[in-house]
Amino acid sequence: MAESGGRGRLVPRGTEVPFRPMSVSEMLDGAIAGIRYRPRTVLGLSVAISTVVQVVGSVLAYYFIGREARGEITPRALLRSVGAQATLGATDLVFTAFGILILAGILAPVLARTMFGLEISLGRAWQDARPRFGRLLLMAAVVIVMSLAALAVPVLPFALAVAGGAHPAIGVLSALLGIPVGLVLMLWAYVLLVQSVPALVMERAGIGGALVRARRLSKGRWWRTFGTLLLAMIVTVFMGFFALRIPFLVAQLVLFGNAGSGNGQVFGALALDTVGRIVSWSVVLPFDAGVIALLYMDRRMRREGLDLDLATRPAPEGDDDFFELWRPTAPSWPVRTPPVAPAPGATYTQGAP
Repeated sequence: MAESGGRGRLVPRGTEVPFRPMSVSEMLDGAIAGIRYRPRTVLGLSVAISTVVQVVGSVLAYYFIGREARGEITPRALLRSVGAQATLGATDLVFTAFGILILAGILAPVLARTMFGLEISLGRAWQDARPRFGRLLLMAAVVIVMSLAALAVPVLPFALAVAGGAHPAIGVLSALLGIPVGLVLMLWAYVLLVQSVPALVMERAGIGGALVRARRLSKGRWWRTFGTLLLAMIVTVFMGFFALRIPFLVAQLVLFGNAGSGNGQVFGALALDTVGRIVSWSVVLPFDAGVIALLYMDRRMRREGLDLDLATRPAPEGDDDFFELWRPTAPSWPVRTPPVAPAPGATYTQGAP
């Protein structure tokens, strides 16, 4: 933070995360740089969230999915059936997405302070997030529920056809039409609303205000947001499953591959699987969460000229004033928009409006 007599100006000092509109590759690099800049803070938060999410998911799987799902925890039983395991996989994805959104809200202030080279500790990160933590949990749940609702509406005819014992052709037709449409709508809703999580924390907005902000920031940039999140997901899947999970899966196969489906064997296999998921997701979740936070900041810089606006403001007197800088205000600089070509035959004179 630069000082120039009295209260200084906000001057970006950190080179780990650039304080300007970023390209897709810079956002991906910035998410990694944010982890590297404060590894203890970021990984500490990630381990805590991953542990809670994965343990809750495993407990629900063990007690509420059913006997077949419990048996499928062992590799041999897994090969005999797919249905319940698919349910477990879908449940795990939902809980993981929930954890990513929570971590994105917590990491947003961490990355924001990193842009200015400000010190950030685990305690400071928790102090930034604590006043909004209850709303952050609710905001993440709202994004997940609205995305799943977008999936459920087109799939509802298929579910009704199956439940009502309709002709198989009707069920197949409704599935062929409803499931792809539902998946597309789910992705559309998630990408549209995902920036509401960092907006809630950084702007100290309410649930409704954060959703409105997310739609406004995503306007005209849905495909760019989708492409960035897709690239981040590819990296996450490769690192989280292939690179980090395989050793635990091999150990699970060696220790429990020939075991039956007794409670003791199932519990041991599930415990080992849970530890593997905690380790792998603790490493890769901050990457996904950081990309979401940087997408929010990039959109504010591009649409509202936030980087130029902050450069004209005095530095905050204390940490409590830091979030006042991120509240939406009328931009002091022109918003970055493409130039509009003059209409054919139109003439303009200097100084004309």
